[in-house]
Amino acid sequence: MNILAEMAERTIQEAQQRGEFEGLSGHGRPLPEAREPFMPETLRMAYKVLKNAGYVPKEIQDQREIRSLIECLEQETDESRKIRQIQKVQLYIARAKIAHGGLLQEENEKYFHKVVARVTLNKI
Repeated sequence: MNILAEMAERTIQEAQQRGEFEGLSGHGRPLPEAREPFMPETLRMAYKVLKNAGYVPKEIQDQREIRSLIECLEQETDESRKIRQIQKVQLYIARAKIAHGGLLQEENEKYFHKVVARVTLNKI
């Protein structure tokens, strides 16, 4: 455990021993459920079950994959691999736009263009 976590834990334990958490509003009752305001009421329970089971939507999986590919591109030193990685990222972004309408991918695409602008290619 890092030092900040240890300090926080010690402070919490000391406050508990002094009884500072006694008599707070909501004491002894469960926390209110987190609500998804834009989720239709009929789908909330289904999504909660999926979330608790560790399910990650395809859009999010694709976004994570693109971000990972971009991070690999930033670290790449071999020129031919840089070119292949750039092409691969472009392909993944295009596929994601087709599959998901591009809404989640805009951030990745902007980031990708910034990385490509920074990556210098030497003549092969």
